[in-house]
Amino acid sequence: MTLIDIETKRKLREMGVTGLVDALDAQDEALMLGIPFGERVKLAVDDAHTLFSQQKIEGLIRRAGLRYPDAELRRLDLIEERRIDRSVIAQLGTCTFIGRGQNVVFQGFTGSGKTYLGSALAKAACQHRYRAHYIRMPDLEEVWLSAVDKPGGKEKFLRKYATFQLLVIDEWLLDPPGDQLRGMLLELLERRYDSVSTVFCTQYAKKDWHGRLGGDVHADAIMDRIVHHTIWVETGAANMREHTAGLS
Repeated sequence: MTLIDIETKRKLREMGVTGLVDALDAQDEALMLGIPFGERVKLAVDDAHTLFSQQKIEGLIRRAGLRYPDAELRRLDLIEERRIDRSVIAQLGTCTFIGRGQNVVFQGFTGSGKTYLGSALAKAACQHRYRAHYIRMPDLEEVWLSAVDKPGGKEKFLRKYATFQLLVIDEWLLDPPGDQLRGMLLELLERRYDSVSTVFCTQYAKKDWHGRLGGDVHADAIMDRIVHHTIWVETGAANMREHTAGLS
């Protein structure tokens, strides 16, 4: 005997609770024999909620546009040789820094794993139910220049990128930004400051940022909205692409 009839199932599906109906249908009648109705419903709700949460997380990861969707903080290779503090990585994995509105900088040589770390951290944020997004600096500039030419495009762009709870900007300052791009960065980082978190993946040490940002008051203002309350992680000089290629 089924727990609920066909018409009730139809109504539940119509209301958008298909997961609960499926969980109820999946219950083994023999194992559930003698279990009160309320307890059976509770078990079914638990199963349906677990599935709902997993699907939500998978959706967040898919929409984050990660360069490496399979990246995991717990699977970092040669972490000691790269002199990366394992405890710092573990703390980042809790994503508590997002609640505090802190930024993160991954800085190191080409191939040292900055992009992987940025992807892994964004994925961890999604697993904690935060909205994250990954984008390369050249692509961010391209999207911005495209938005400039559309009515209301600038404000729409800024609203979109200001509201991601975690924004990963890869290849940060790979090319020195022009005046128009610097103006956008200042406004975007002002909107994000102290409320959401930004991750910067870059080859350049902090001492080089000011010059690459133009070395003027705009550079001062942009730096001021990044360097405070920021977690700095040096990714070292080991070329992880060469290491990975050697394992294949």
